[in-house]
Amino acid sequence: MTGTASGAQTAALGPVHAQLVRVAQAEADRILTEALVQAAAMLRQARREAQEAVRQARVQGLADIAPAAAAERRQGREQARLIVFGARRQALEELRAGALAAAGGLRDEPGYEQLVARLTAMAGRAAGPGAIVTVHPAGGVVARSRQALVDCSLPRLADLAVDALGDRVRVLWTP
Repeated sequence: MTGTASGAQTAALGPVHAQLVRVAQAEADRILTEALVQAAAMLRQARREAQEAVRQARVQGLADIAPAAAAERRQGREQARLIVFGARRQALEELRAGALAAAGGLRDEPGYEQLVARLTAMAGRAAGPGAIVTVHPAGGVVARSRQALVDCSLPRLADLAVDALGDRVRVLWTP
């Protein structure tokens, strides 16, 4: 009887067992669905946090690099200014050299003797009584007296000619 009773018990418990399996399956499905929903929510939250962390890192990186970038820009501007100033200085030096060469070339011109005579008279008057006027080795004259020194040498006159250009060339030596 034991074997028959156990079979009858099993048969009687079959619907209960089936119900328990269905309830367990339903509970497992519910738990799985809830776990999937929670996992999706956690994944969305993790993505938001990751995006926020990346944004904050980008902002912090930009803030960290800002002083270095500003220093780099300042250095670039200073280098550019020095390059421009150097080019201006070179242009001014070339202008002065050209003026000096042109002035020196006057010594080979036919009217140079008359120019020296006029410069001698002018420098002597400007230096005052007792002035001694001498010919400058580079051309032109220099007058000396107790009161003054008047330089009418060709190099000095070339410099004065460049300086007389004023605003037209002042940009060459203004930083």
